[in-house]
Amino acid sequence: MRLLKPTVNDGAAMWDLVNHSTLDQNSAYKYIMMCEFFAETCVVAKHDENVVGFITAFIPPTKPDVVFVWQIGVDASMRGEGLASKMLNELVSRNGLTGIEYVEATVTPSNKASQSLFRKLARDYQTECSVLDCFSKELFPGDNHEEELTFRIGPLHLEK
Repeated sequence: MRLLKPTVNDGAAMWDLVNHSTLDQNSAYKYIMMCEFFAETCVVAKHDENVVGFITAFIPPTKPDVVFVWQIGVDASMRGEGLASKMLNELVSRNGLTGIEYVEATVTPSNKASQSLFRKLARDYQTECSVLDCFSKELFPGDNHEEELTFRIGPLHLEK
């Protein structure tokens, strides 16, 4: 298993992984764009040159000490292997991410797996995990989307 910065050639495989999962679907363009412009804050996991996991993330312009995790995808064949946790640790330990003190992500109340993942990250770094209101369900079109809560992990006190 190799954990790498993605290239634009990985975007289609990331999109395909999402389309075979329960993750929110975005356009293929989103994944290609993330690989091109945000490779430093994204991770792909490859097994035998196949993408079996990924993280898309970015540093919000108004929060230079935060890496915001937009989406984490893990192929069904790799679930339960700790891959999401390994990718998160790869992301926060990157030398290019100087000044990062916090990881943030939005998570729905029913997504217990993601909640556990971010709480584990806080335990691994012996820091806090705050859960804050973020986007109410009324903001989303239709009746099919839950509210999104912000999970804020940190400060991380990373040695780089």
